[in-house]
Amino acid sequence: MLVLLLIGLLAGLVTAISPCVLPVLPVLLAGGASGRKPLRIVAGLVASFSFFTLFASWLLGKLGLPQDLLRNLAIALLFVMAIVLLLPQAAVWLERSLSVFSRLRPAGAGGGFFLGVTLGLVFVPCAGPFLAAITTAAARESFGARTIAATLAYAVGAAIPMLLIARGGREAAARIRGQAERLRVAAGVAVALVALALVFHVDDDLATLTPGYTSFLQDKIEQSSPAQRELAKVRGGGEPLAAKRSPSEAGGLPDYGAAPQLHPDGAWINSKPLTLKQLRGKVVLVDFWTYSCINCLRTLPHLKAWDAAYGKDGLVILGVHTPEFAFEHVTSNVRAAVKRLGIDYPVVQDNRFKTWDNYANQYWPAEYLIDRNGRVRHTHFGEGEYPKTETLIRRLLAVQGRRARQFPDATPTEAMTPETYLGYQRIGNYAGSQIAPDRSVRYRFAKKLFANAFTYDGIWNVGAEKITAGRDARLRLQFQAKDIYLVLGGRGTVHVLVDGKQTKTLRVNAEKLYTVRSSNRLAVDSLLELRFSPGVQAYSFTFG
Repeated sequence: MLVLLLIGLLAGLVTAISPCVLPVLPVLLAGGASGRKPLRIVAGLVASFSFFTLFASWLLGKLGLPQDLLRNLAIALLFVMAIVLLLPQAAVWLERSLSVFSRLRPAGAGGGFFLGVTLGLVFVPCAGPFLAAITTAAARESFGARTIAATLAYAVGAAIPMLLIARGGREAAARIRGQAERLRVAAGVAVALVALALVFHVDDDLATLTPGYTSFLQDKIEQSSPAQRELAKVRGGGEPLAAKRSPSEAGGLPDYGAAPQLHPDGAWINSKPLTLKQLRGKVVLVDFWTYSCINCLRTLPHLKAWDAAYGKDGLVILGVHTPEFAFEHVTSNVRAAVKRLGIDYPVVQDNRFKTWDNYANQYWPAEYLIDRNGRVRHTHFGEGEYPKTETLIRRLLAVQGRRARQFPDATPTEAMTPETYLGYQRIGNYAGSQIAPDRSVRYRFAKKLFANAFTYDGIWNVGAEKITAGRDARLRLQFQAKDIYLVLGGRGTVHVLVDGKQTKTLRVNAEKLYTVRSSNRLAVDSLLELRFSPGVQAYSFTFG
């Protein structure tokens, strides 16, 4: 836990020295200069940012309210704060109106804590792996001690430089006490200008000012091995399975202990509900997958071949469908995908990640091979190693002679662009206008793209896991790959251009994986541009 808190603190500090915090700085200076206690301002910011980062989406969803309601409310309160500072009579009137709450609110109309709470609602820090892990956990309504502690550590880290800024404003005001009236008016003007800028989303352009040091520091702190281990715990699940006995002690194969149970959570397809206890005496291959994942789809020919060849010898393949995106939670969508893909073995929905967490799994696809006694004897994450897995299946089954139908290993071997998520919850390698979560705003292409980066242009609504195209919506991606795949939804068209030349038009009519580019030639440092019709949704890129 101490490692997690330290990483969170450092991640917050990096955020506080990036241009993403520029909208709140004038208000911090103005708040300190107008006499409000800096510690109270920052305490309010930490409290509101932490609470609403974790619970706002859930709370607004339960109440059926729009996701940007709190931000709009905060902007309105900033305008009230500006009026109080500019017009002394308004402050007196507000004091009288709120006198009934005098015991509950901070001393003085619009006190420091109240100002900090307002800032916490409009403070939208640059997304990094640490904040992404927190929002992922919050989206799954996983509000455990680790998630709450990580959020508080991040908020405190971001608040430390802000406290110094607010204190600087107060000390500057103390040096020129004779100018108190002018300082109060200046503070009111500053707060009003910030509120006005937020109304017109001027803050959306601030990310274009982000220097390289922010990404460098995020990578060094948040992408380190200790950070990734701690963030995996925040996202859900515990430590991955570890061998309890070595191969030499366990008959030539490692022994990872008794297989974690399947959680009786979701619908079963191609089978009645099963438990591992019922399957004792069988060799079981648990496959974590999801139907819009190209890496998972490339493993299916091998899984289906093993099922056909060894099912009668005692092999049972269990597909645990753990969804990445909201549309993959829908049972009818999963049933249709199972039928379309020709899967005959049992598939169970794991919409709440319960079986995933039982196995402390972190990957799509992931394979867990279980012997006849119910113990895990082999694990494999990602694609590949099909001959090795088949050999181990045959060994546990004690099968000799014939082998399953062989398929080429389609696992990419060249260096290529990594999987790229487009929603703000897991966004990475993004460049351009600052992300405005859950609002339809105009974005501008970044002037320059680095390798594997992407950027938006036109009207987009960037949600937690998907982006929805508005008018003139375009996307550019600097890539290296032979094949490009994109999860799309909605209805409409996507025009595909590679290095300025139109290559195809995608007709989007269902939420699934679409092939954007397919080639035998590896494209290096190439530019993909996609032009979307309004209403089309995009989730993530994968490459081959």
